[in-house]
Amino acid sequence: MSTTRTPRKPRPPARSNRQAAHRLALLESMLRVRRFEERCVELYSAARIRGFMHLYIGEEAVAVGVNEALTDDDAVVSTYREHGHALARGVPPEAIMAEMFGKVTGCSHGRGGSMHLFDVGRRFYGGNAIVGGGLPLAAGLALSDRMTGHNRVTCCFFGDGAFAEGEFHETANLAALWELPLLLVCENNLYAMGTALARHQAQTDLALRAAAYGMVSWAVDGMDVFAVEDAARRAAEGVRAGTGPHFLEMRTYRFRAHSMYDPDRYRDKAEIEHWRERDPVEGLARRMREANELTDKARTALEDRLSAELDEAVEAADQAPEEPVEDLLKYVTSPVEASRP
Repeated sequence: MSTTRTPRKPRPPARSNRQAAHRLALLESMLRVRRFEERCVELYSAARIRGFMHLYIGEEAVAVGVNEALTDDDAVVSTYREHGHALARGVPPEAIMAEMFGKVTGCSHGRGGSMHLFDVGRRFYGGNAIVGGGLPLAAGLALSDRMTGHNRVTCCFFGDGAFAEGEFHETANLAALWELPLLLVCENNLYAMGTALARHQAQTDLALRAAAYGMVSWAVDGMDVFAVEDAARRAAEGVRAGTGPHFLEMRTYRFRAHSMYDPDRYRDKAEIEHWRERDPVEGLARRMREANELTDKARTALEDRLSAELDEAVEAADQAPEEPVEDLLKYVTSPVEASRP
C-alpha cells in the first residue's frame, strides 16, 4: 500500500478571513440602505409617508465607506438626503421609519421627518433642509473639539450644489485658517437639483477648487466602496494628526430623481443607464462572487433578513403613537418663567 499522502491545502491566513468578513459587512450595510430606500418609495407611493423625500439610491458606497473610517466618538453632520448616512452611522431602521411616519418613537420624535433625522447618542447631528446649512454647524462642532482638546473628527456631508453657497466658502476658509479637525465630504452626483454641474460651476474639478483654501483635497471614485473607505481613512487620520481640514470629492451618481416630486426630465436616460452599470452594491456583490466569498444562497439569506428587518420597522412605525395634541407647542416656544410679571 502506498504511504504517499495528499498534500493538505494551506489554510487561508486569518487576515484573508477578516477581509472577507469586512467585505460582507460592507455589502450588508449598502444593501440595508438600498432596500430601506426602495421600501420608502413603496410607502410614499401609498401615501403612508408624506412631505419631501430625497432618496440615496446609487450613492450607498459613500455613506458606508466614509462611516467605516469614523469612530463612535466622531460627529457626523448631514444633508436633506441623509437616510443612508443615518443608517450607516448606526441609527436603527425602526427609529428612522417611525420618524418618516411622524411618530413619537422616531429619532426626532416625529418632528423632523425625512430631512431632519437626528441622534445625539450616536453623534449624528442631523440632516438639514437648507443647501449647505450643515457646513457652519460642522465647523462649530470642530471648533469646540479644538478648543476643548478632544482629538476627534467632525465629518460633514454636502452636495455639489452647496459649492455655490456662501456657507461652503466661509466654512472652508475658517476651517483652514483655524486648522479645524473637519472632514468635508462633497457628494458630487453631477446635479444640483435639476442643474448640471457644468451649468453652475466654471471649474468642475471641485477638489482642485477646495485645495485653493489650503486644505488637503482629492477626488475619489464614489461608486467604489473600497476606494471611498481607503480615502476616508487617510483623510480622517490626517485630521486626527492635526494637519487641519481635509476635503474629499466623492464622484457619485443618484439613480433616482432629486426628490419624489421631481419628474427628472433634465437627464438623458442613456446617462442614467451608464451609471447604473457601475452600481456600487451589485459591483461589490459581483466581486465577492468571483472571489467565492458570496453564494446565491448566502445572498438570498441576507436579502431575507433585511426584508424581515424592514417589515418589523414598518410594523413598529404603524403601531407607534402620534404626538398628543397638547404637546404640539412643546419645544416651539420657551416656557414662561414663573417669576416673570
